Amino acid sequence: MPQASPPQPDPRTAVLPPKARSPVPADRPLVTVVVPNYNGARFLPLCLRAAREQTYDPIEIIVVDDHSTDESVRIARSAGVNVIHTPANGGAAVARNAGAAAANGEILFFVDADVALAPDAVATAVAILEADPGVGAACGIEDPEPLFRSGRVEDYRAIQHHYWSVASEGEVSFLWSAMFAIRATVFAEIGPFNPRLRYTEEVDYGHRLGRRYRVLLTSAIGGRMGHDRELTALLRKLFHRGRARVPLYAARRRFARGYETASRAWASLAALLTVVTVPLVIPYGPAAAAVPAALLAVSLACDAHMYRFVFARRCPLFGLFYAGVHFLVNLAIIGGVAAGAVQWLSSARFRALYEEPAPAAAVAGGGGAC
Repeated sequence: MPQASPPQPDPRTAVLPPKARSPVPADRPLVTVVVPNYNGARFLPLCLRAAREQTYDPIEIIVVDDHSTDESVRIARSAGVNVIHTPANGGAAVARNAGAAAANGEILFFVDADVALAPDAVATAVAILEADPGVGAACGIEDPEPLFRSGRVEDYRAIQHHYWSVASEGEVSFLWSAMFAIRATVFAEIGPFNPRLRYTEEVDYGHRLGRRYRVLLTSAIGGRMGHDRELTALLRKLFHRGRARVPLYAARRRFARGYETASRAWASLAALLTVVTVPLVIPYGPAAAAVPAALLAVSLACDAHMYRFVFARRCPLFGLFYAGVHFLVNLAIIGGVAAGAVQWLSSARFRALYEEPAPAAAVAGGGGAC
């Protein structure tokens, strides 16, 4: 009688065995992989496995848990990595600062807990930084497929974020914080992430870093990212990111080079005007529908290159779904910007949100190892 095959372990909860290390040249810099984490148990096992299986040695891995309420800490401890804790839930900026304060590496490689790095990501990033001292940070681009495929919203976000990234590849002023490498000396020079920022710390840091160094975004550093499964969660996140950018751009009077483009801004504005003008049909009749229809066409035309990218890779039905979700995303972004403008006019504290933190020695109060 044939025996039943043994059950296969779930990669999301499997304990990671210690990785055997081969002898490496003594002159290679130690890289500290810093993983800021808050309730990332869904993705963390794959994130840590990918970090441990890098082609580069030597590496140390630090998970900075930002007061998770899920199984994240157990998973990280089972992986045998160093786990530290923030004093309170403070956001990714605080967690990254704590990880940098505890790091021993000459190079810091920050990777979010929902990202599984490509095997050569760290090696490629180190090579880029060593080849050009003028490069302050080398940032990676995630795949157009999500880390886990469990819904259409994740599919939308994966391909949308990938396209916006590859379209910006090169020198940028917007830090791609999901996976990037930076020399520890440069991090100390620029100072920590602004601990007051929960949504836009990477934009702020990119502006500060770009004053002294070049920031590179390259698909040579790759990985696969997990994304929001629920549309409401995605829209809420993008709304707050749009809102929180307002005082930064009001103070510096320029947008980030790369991710945020004039055509994308016009697409969001045209989407808002589409919704605003729909009620014209009530007093003026069906002929007035031409106005919102024209504005919708403008919104779509502003993102024409992106839609061609999507339709060339996915079926037409998904392309229509993608266009519908992206219309809502445009509304969330422009709505956040409008809310941020009102808040900027009414709140001195909000206008001072991007005042720079003290430099390196004050890196946020680093939590104890466990």
